[in-house]
Amino acid sequence: MSNVNIDVNLRLARDLNKEIKEKALTYDSITLKNVFGQRYIGCGISGKVKIIIDGVPGNDLAAYMDGPEIEVLSNAQDAIGNTMNKGKIIVHGSCGDTAGYAMRGGEIFIRDNVGYRVGIHMKEYLDMKPVIVVGGVAGDFLGEYMAGGIIIVLGLGFSKGEELTGKFCGTGMHGGIMYINGMIPKHKLGKEVRKVDMEKSDLDTLAKYVKQYKQYFKYTETIDINKFSKYMTLNKNPYNNMYTKY
Repeated sequence: MSNVNIDVNLRLARDLNKEIKEKALTYDSITLKNVFGQRYIGCGISGKVKIIIDGVPGNDLAAYMDGPEIEVLSNAQDAIGNTMNKGKIIVHGSCGDTAGYAMRGGEIFIRDNVGYRVGIHMKEYLDMKPVIVVGGVAGDFLGEYMAGGIIIVLGLGFSKGEELTGKFCGTGMHGGIMYINGMIPKHKLGKEVRKVDMEKSDLDTLAKYVKQYKQYFKYTETIDINKFSKYMTLNKNPYNNMYTKY
């Protein structure tokens, strides 16, 4: 695989993204060195190129991305994968709020914890089913207004007494599925969300993404998929009666 290094340092995001798109036409892999919070890295990029980020990218990493793989060797900031269509983001650390905002396809794997409103407005269409896998714990409003896709919270390494999710989990949710390694207290759930029975297909899905997580982050301990709970909405249109007569 051909690779090229780009020393980012204090470069502006606009100029950096222009060079990334140019290099992606020639190289299979691009390594960004000395990244210091530049926003919009990989925004709108398509194809099969892999981008390796050495440093901390800023907000909206991979916004509208359509195919490439981005691997972040440390933490990431807010709104990674914003409205992403296709591709993969692998974060070797934690990330901030609104990861996967309005995500329409692709996969995000986060080794550690995430902030608020992760998976907000996620959606799916036909065979496009976005997936977010969180290795640690999630903040408030996980899956808010979620319309499709899958969120998995593994809860690895959290201390005794620490909650896997914050408050208002699934508020406004009207599609998609959340798998949690444990139970969400009922008072933390949005009124639209219910715990439902796991089926074989759910276990198969969990096994697939847990295996990928362990491979990406070289995690060797056992993750028992039989301990997970499944949460989803029972109403596909919870606001129908609020805005229409019928």
